[in-house]
Amino acid sequence: MNDRLTTREAAELLGVKPATVYAYVSRGLLGSRRDPVGRGSTFDAAEVAALARRNRREAAAPSGELAVRTALTLIEPDRYWFRGVDAVELAGRYGYEEVAEWLWTGRLPRGTRFTAPPELLAAARRAVAALPDHSGPVDRLRVATAAAAVADPLRFDLSEESVLGAARGLIPTLVGSLPVLGTEPPAGGGEAGGHGLAGQLWPRLTGLPHDPSAVAVLDLALALLTDHDLAASTLAVRVAASSRSHPYACVSAGLGALEGPLHGGAGPLAHRMLLDVLERGGAAPVVADHLRTGRRVPGLGHRLYQGEDPRAGALFARLSALDAAAPALAAAREVVAVTARQGRGLHANVDLALAVLTVSYGMSAEAGETVFAVARTAGWIAHALEEYGERPLRMRPTGHYTGPRPPQPLP
Repeated sequence: MNDRLTTREAAELLGVKPATVYAYVSRGLLGSRRDPVGRGSTFDAAEVAALARRNRREAAAPSGELAVRTALTLIEPDRYWFRGVDAVELAGRYGYEEVAEWLWTGRLPRGTRFTAPPELLAAARRAVAALPDHSGPVDRLRVATAAAAVADPLRFDLSEESVLGAARGLIPTLVGSLPVLGTEPPAGGGEAGGHGLAGQLWPRLTGLPHDPSAVAVLDLALALLTDHDLAASTLAVRVAASSRSHPYACVSAGLGALEGPLHGGAGPLAHRMLLDVLERGGAAPVVADHLRTGRRVPGLGHRLYQGEDPRAGALFARLSALDAAAPALAAAREVVAVTARQGRGLHANVDLALAVLTVSYGMSAEAGETVFAVARTAGWIAHALEEYGERPLRMRPTGHYTGPRPPQPLP
């Protein structure tokens, strides 16, 4: 194959019309060079061949299914993996910030801590302080993200180094923008603060004193929730990144999808159900009420796991060592047992495990949603970085038009 191809040769290799070749050029998928001898353009043969292979792979995806290449998270029927490493084992040994770095870079810098840039944190706190008192946690995180973006003049730099720098500043900015309910730990994320970011998040979730064992469970929850393949919010992030939105805008897209009741909204339901079980002294009447009204029992079942969600199993194991978690943990296990007796075959998912933590330590029903959003921001950044390396605007499905056939009379 020659080093340069004519328009006709490129079109034949790609299996498209010559006009489509120029459309690829205008969309940034191909580079072109004017032919110094003829009047047309020439194209790099290797670049054309690579685009042809990519088009064939995407065309081979099952009909109606969007296939996205990713090297981040693999989910199997009973476990999941971060870059080929068992995610539960990784989260059990390393802190949230370290797991985030592994997901972003494939490296594990021990003891890494994220620090909020003062100008971003100040902007986020001012914006969040202006919200109504009834604002929810995702409301605050969305506003904090937008304010931090405006305060970062380098947000449009999509190089890996710049995006990672933004991520390491944004995540602690989100935590630092939330109102403090208890005693705020010392700044800097050292041992006095306890468990890095988890130690900073703890007093924003509960007014109870800093409990090192409970904060360690919170840190584990953050690490376990860092990523989970192409959940709805992550797909939204990749669509935004496909249009080359900056990382703050990508995170905003993820937060928007997360607030849906079928995604991030499941945690508060599980929290309220456990409180109801504890108040009524048993799970049977609570489960019966849910089934009688046609509602799903929250915190049970996951479409990607045949048995118990491995994230739930890891959290239950750690929570079982905490005396304060014993009543809520027993309530959760009773919910699972009652539904199992009915032959429903549903196992605990991570929402139920998070609810045990939030109920046990006097947190609000929305606390689990906060933990989820903060944790998943790291995964969203990882997916945005992957998408920046793909051809732009590839997340463009074709609509199947079902309206009236034209021409129709002008209204």
